[in-house]
Amino acid sequence: MLVVKELTKRFEDRVAVDALAFEVRGGEVLGLVGPNGAGKTTTLRCIAGILAPDAGAIEIDGVDLARNPLAAKRKLALVPDEPHLFARLSVWEHLELAARLYDVSGWEPLARDLIEELELAPRRDTLAEALSRGMRQKVAVASALIHAPGLLMLDEPLVGLDPRGIRTLFGTLRRHAGAGRAVVMSSHLLGQIEPHCTRFLILREGAKLFHGSKAEIAAELPAMRHDASLEEIFFGATEAEASAQR
Repeated sequence: MLVVKELTKRFEDRVAVDALAFEVRGGEVLGLVGPNGAGKTTTLRCIAGILAPDAGAIEIDGVDLARNPLAAKRKLALVPDEPHLFARLSVWEHLELAARLYDVSGWEPLARDLIEELELAPRRDTLAEALSRGMRQKVAVASALIHAPGLLMLDEPLVGLDPRGIRTLFGTLRRHAGAGRAVVMSSHLLGQIEPHCTRFLILREGAKLFHGSKAEIAAELPAMRHDASLEEIFFGATEAEASAQR
């Protein structure tokens, strides 16, 4: 569903993403993790076509993003770390706008299902300016899902959600991946995403350190237990790399 080949992005003299290559298949939930400044958000924005890479190639469900950007972008959705909604549109109107932008026919039943699933029904007609941070996050997710994208990307989606909201969101993501679609999710909350991701991509300073399941990554770290937690694997991977560079 997603193929990234030697993706490189520079900002003046700083390399934010360094020859990054990985794939995500339909049905997978990929956890994108790394320290601050690792290049997670830049990677997601390049895949979404918001930033133009300096080198490399990106394919969304077989469509080259550079050669056919409109067709590629129709196959994906990105939920940013800060949901920017239209203050004077209601929850329902946001879904209607997204459906019309993506030319989704017969969108109303899906919109009703998403509003119910994400527990937004009591706020269906509430304006965005009156919503809490967590509610705005759920509206952004619902709007992203209205065209059933083959690739759903979320940047720090758990910020602002209460425990019930987090559980609800993960249920929605599992359903989306269970339909054969791909999910990529960046987060610093390792313990929260660990049970829900099938694979992980660990970045440091824009470069890939490890990519695979927890067990596969642990097997590549000599001192790591096979049943280590994601947090143990994360620190083992990033601190070992930092020590090797000193």
